[in-house]
Amino acid sequence: MCAIGRGLMALPKLLMFDEPSLGLSPILVQEVFEIAKRINREGVTVLLVEQNVRQTLALCDRAYVLENGRIVLQGTGKELLNDKHVREAYLGI
Repeated sequence: MCAIGRGLMALPKLLMFDEPSLGLSPILVQEVFEIAKRINREGVTVLLVEQNVRQTLALCDRAYVLENGRIVLQGTGKELLNDKHVREAYLGI
């Protein structure tokens, strides 16, 4: 939370998050995602690198799936949530 606040002090146009949910309790994870949504609604572009696939894709406008350092899929969050490969490989469905 402190790092997010510190980043916002510079009034950025782009804010990058690298695994913001790592090591947090589920309640705090939800709060971090809500904060990212709010920041974006206020006009700041948010670049989010995250392994919490379901929650990230539900949040994002645009998503890219990387495998071995290469982009293998891209689309809207909703499109990728419904993609067969994503569902099997990352969501266990």
